[in-house]
Amino acid sequence: MSNSDIRDSVFYHIYPIGFCGAPPENTGEAVTSRILKINDWIPHMKKLGVNAVYFGPLFQSGTHGYDTHDYRLVDTRLGTNEDFKAVCKNLKENGFSIILDGVFNHVGRGFFAFEDLLRNRENSPYRDWFSSLRFDWNNSYGDGFHYDSWAGYESLVKLNLRNPDVKRYLLDSVKMWMDEFMIDGLRLDAADCIDHDFFRELRRVTAEKNPDFWLMGEIIHGDYRVWMNGEMLHSVTNYECYKGIHSSITSKNMFEIMSSLDRQFGPWGLYKEGVLYNFLDNHDVNRIASTLKNFKENLKNAYTVLFTMPGVPSIYYGSEWGIEGEKANGSDLPLRPAVDVENPDVVMPELVEHIGELSMLREKYPALRYGAFERVMVQNEWMIFSRYTNEEAVLIFINIAHSEQRMFCDWRGRHFEEMLPPCSYKVIKM
Repeated sequence: MSNSDIRDSVFYHIYPIGFCGAPPENTGEAVTSRILKINDWIPHMKKLGVNAVYFGPLFQSGTHGYDTHDYRLVDTRLGTNEDFKAVCKNLKENGFSIILDGVFNHVGRGFFAFEDLLRNRENSPYRDWFSSLRFDWNNSYGDGFHYDSWAGYESLVKLNLRNPDVKRYLLDSVKMWMDEFMIDGLRLDAADCIDHDFFRELRRVTAEKNPDFWLMGEIIHGDYRVWMNGEMLHSVTNYECYKGIHSSITSKNMFEIMSSLDRQFGPWGLYKEGVLYNFLDNHDVNRIASTLKNFKENLKNAYTVLFTMPGVPSIYYGSEWGIEGEKANGSDLPLRPAVDVENPDVVMPELVEHIGELSMLREKYPALRYGAFERVMVQNEWMIFSRYTNEEAVLIFINIAHSEQRMFCDWRGRHFEEMLPPCSYKVIKM
């Protein structure tokens, strides 16, 4: 994978601890090679048209993976470093790119430097590794000192990314992942919280080892160009269109998503020169089947928008079968279940075929991967837009109505009229 052809990618997002059925807490059990389960999923991912895998956190942690204890050791609930190397080798041999979760804003309280701080307090050589550490104030754990944390969760201790030793440790860890696991990029967790100079250095260091190394940040709000630029990250998560897709389809108001697409990618679009990471759900938000109203009628429509809009599409594991999942009592665990590829909880078996069809469509028409975007026509329950390059142009018709619709438009001097069945789409090559 290179940054120039990232648009050729279709991602499959796996949250390893949940996906592999690992215990939610790391109690020091014996190493279990659950990560080898990935090998069994390769044929299924190929059926979907997937060629890139984004792994959520998989390094040693205490609970959910984002409370890292050791950046250089695969979580013992998942297996060994050698196990994951074998998985990566198998993925590479089958043509997959590999993206890992870079959790660099914070660590868990079991991180070696923090444990030293607990033992030695002011005398710890790691006292400057943590953000805003002070000994004249306490925390909820009664440590006798205070520190910055992520979103007020004191189990997630914020690192001081201005400290050269911290930066060196993290960057050396990334180099190790590149050398040993052959990774092609990183998804940067909580990117809005991270010092911009750290991202600049990460970009420089990774590009020196691999000019095609891809950096994508988790960003929810704001101007994505703050992070997605020539000095920092190549891409960010497209939460604006994540919301726009499901909201438009549920409320039968396609003006919402068309407005976002035009704002982002149209002739005067803010991000028309960038490549955003698009998704319908992930490990932090309710499953798309639980978010959409009348999801059995509307899921295909949502994936059609995802695969035909500019950027790269990502499928969250299991959602290709229409499985549901909602946060419960403040817990994300229902979003992150173990799924058996041989016996999945299949709600919509036809959805896998539909996603595979959309992947083939992206492969067939380069304009769907590389093309510019132009708004053509929109009504409450249908929309038409164009994707075009200098060599090719296509019109995408999407009908979300539960009835047949006569769809029409004038584009580039030609008139088009199409009768589309309920909840269907059509692509016309010019």
